[in-house]
Amino acid sequence: MQAHIKSSLFGASLNIPISRGNMNLGTWQGIYLCEFRNHGGRRRLVLSISS
Repeated sequence: MQAHIKSSLFGASLNIPISRGNMNLGTWQGIYLCEFRNHGGRRRLVLSISS
């Protein structure tokens, strides 16, 4: 139950701007992966690129 609340607060998707083949993040911006389960299983990463 707690993991569901945390994941709804943090979100399950992310949009990242890309310029000239690099992530266009600010000076103090970063990307972090948060796992809220004690025994996490395998994960699958899905990338969708649109121009």
